[in-house]
Amino acid sequence: MTEPSGGSSTKPRRPVAVPIVGLVALTAVGITALLGGLNEAADKGPDALGAGATLDQGRYSTRFVESRVKVDKAKTPYDEDKRFVELVFEVTNKGDETSSVGLPPDPAKPDKAWLGMFFASSLISISPKFPKESGPFVYALNKGDETRQLHPGVTSQVLVRYRLGATERPPDKITLDVATFEYAPGFEDQRLRWQMVSKEEGDKFVPEIKARVTLPVKTGEGA
Repeated sequence: MTEPSGGSSTKPRRPVAVPIVGLVALTAVGITALLGGLNEAADKGPDALGAGATLDQGRYSTRFVESRVKVDKAKTPYDEDKRFVELVFEVTNKGDETSSVGLPPDPAKPDKAWLGMFFASSLISISPKFPKESGPFVYALNKGDETRQLHPGVTSQVLVRYRLGATERPPDKITLDVATFEYAPGFEDQRLRWQMVSKEEGDKFVPEIKARVTLPVKTGEGA
């Protein structure tokens, strides 16, 4: 039998001593790091976004442009100026079919929010809340004309408006909780469709909030 290169030695190898305290410390650090990582993943909340940010919503790509006070001037001497808090978005329909702009969920029916299928349906929470008579009024602009449709592959400006009372001051900022969509089988059948990403809480479904968007409200002369 050929001897391995370098020969052999009958001298026993000296064991390497590792202090037990060191092993315990390393183990503790490893466990702490693991638990910390798990807690961090579990505690991760919605993405914090601001004006100018873009969010991939699955069915849509949405840029949160701004929030502002808009004054619609009276058209006749018998009319009056109307003031609105206006949320401005640039929305691209990434699907293959024309989509409705939709409406934000009814605050009085939070258990129905996860059933929304359209862009404005994903604005799960708008804070501060406005009185029911204030709106919302929602539409898109296509070459300057109002529409309630979002066509495939087209980027449209979408406006969500709330009317202010004659002496009502606009808020300093608007905060939005925004959900996303996925193309997946329905709950009661296997047909693929766009539906809101939701999760089960107890005996009900609720939308998963992907982003919390804060928009300062811009005011101008006369606002």
